[in-house]
Amino acid sequence: MHSRSPASRTGRPRSAAADAAILAATREALVDLGWSKLTLGDVATRAGVAKTTLYRRWAGKNELVVDAVAELFDALELPDRGSLAADIEGVVSQFATILTLPEAKSGLMAVVAEATRDEALRERVRASVVDRQKRLVLQGRARAQARGELPPEPDPGAAARTVDLIFDMVAGAVVHRTLVSGEPVDEEWVHGFTRVLLNGLAQKPAGSV
Repeated sequence: MHSRSPASRTGRPRSAAADAAILAATREALVDLGWSKLTLGDVATRAGVAKTTLYRRWAGKNELVVDAVAELFDALELPDRGSLAADIEGVVSQFATILTLPEAKSGLMAVVAEATRDEALRERVRASVVDRQKRLVLQGRARAQARGELPPEPDPGAAARTVDLIFDMVAGAVVHRTLVSGEPVDEEWVHGFTRVLLNGLAQKPAGSV
């Protein structure tokens, strides 16, 4: 689990238990009330903490919701399934499962919409969700290179651009499929997506002559 990074404050030490309760209460409120009706007061009541406790940790609702949603994606793992294709299929399926959670759907769509008008919020989404989950791409590439499935990239700049591109392709496709199109991310789709990701559009489908 990765550490949260709300704005640091002076005063009493942070309580991990209070943080966990607040983030869980935020996700619960998102499901029950939706973005527009969610308030810090309601979250504080659900979490059993004083409202001032929230303000010592988060500047406002936007930052709180981003961190609550980001925590969901920290559960993503990249288990070693023996091949790059199998690893990708595993993490894509996990990602899609998280996106089907009501709190993930309502929270992610809300913060993305708000971020179109708020550059600071966009930066927080990038740091708390996007950049933090690029660890999966880095881990997957390193594992595939160790197996000999991918060549090493000696140029750090090129390697970083590749990581960004892979993340954008995977995250963009799964978010669009799940939250925009509303279609299932089933085994057939995951397998087809992985094939195109690894082999490109020119690759013939399996079983074709």
